[in-house]
Amino acid sequence: MAPEVLDAGVAFALGLAFGSFLNTFVYRVPLGVDLLRRSFCPECGVPISWYQNLPLASFLVLFGRCSTCREPIPWRYPMVELLGGIILTSSFWYWGLSATAASTALFSYVMLALALIDVDHRVLPNVITIPGAAIGFLLSFLDPRVAWYDSLIGVVAGAGLLYVVAFAYLKARGREGMGMGDVKMMLLVGAFLGWQGALMTIFLGSLLGSVVGSGVIIFSRKGWEYALPFGTFLAVAAVLVNYQGAEICAWYWGTFGATP
Repeated sequence: MAPEVLDAGVAFALGLAFGSFLNTFVYRVPLGVDLLRRSFCPECGVPISWYQNLPLASFLVLFGRCSTCREPIPWRYPMVELLGGIILTSSFWYWGLSATAASTALFSYVMLALALIDVDHRVLPNVITIPGAAIGFLLSFLDPRVAWYDSLIGVVAGAGLLYVVAFAYLKARGREGMGMGDVKMMLLVGAFLGWQGALMTIFLGSLLGSVVGSGVIIFSRKGWEYALPFGTFLAVAAVLVNYQGAEICAWYWGTFGATP
């Protein structure tokens, strides 16, 4: 077996474990449940044995149901585990065993967690965004893609731009159109991706939110006042920029016949 294939297999298996922990993290952090508490079924509360908590495998063996109460296990759990494996594998596939790969994987896991929490609770916890921004800035001294000063400018530019938009909307409409959680999330994004990546994330996130949000609102008949999880769209855009930022820029300038 080629070393590259073996390394990819190890990364995928380890990523599955990270994805399993991410499920726990996403469920417990918004509810204030201790992360060190033994795994349990959210329906019946019965603790889960370690052999019933193996990523992907346990879901298949248990036919997607709790072994005690037989309530269905949400399909999102194995999907997040699978994404965990894909994130770590793709990060090291792109950049090898490096600080860039580690930074990319960590950032992607954090974005996935924030996206899911925003969907579930319409909140972006400070306990994730604020420490995450500090970690992103520290990693800029190790990741050659983003200089420390670009990271620092990204913190100010990303959060500052969203804050101005939120403030202007509040003054114009007399009510909040964007929470401060989105602003604090951009502290994190700017720290990891720099100011160029932060601005690109806002642009792509807004575009994605407009397209998807319009479809949801129209077909669900919820009305234009329906609150959308903007942080989720920002998270998707940020991951795209982290992996393909340079390519997206090249496509944009090439498509519109302009020069940066």
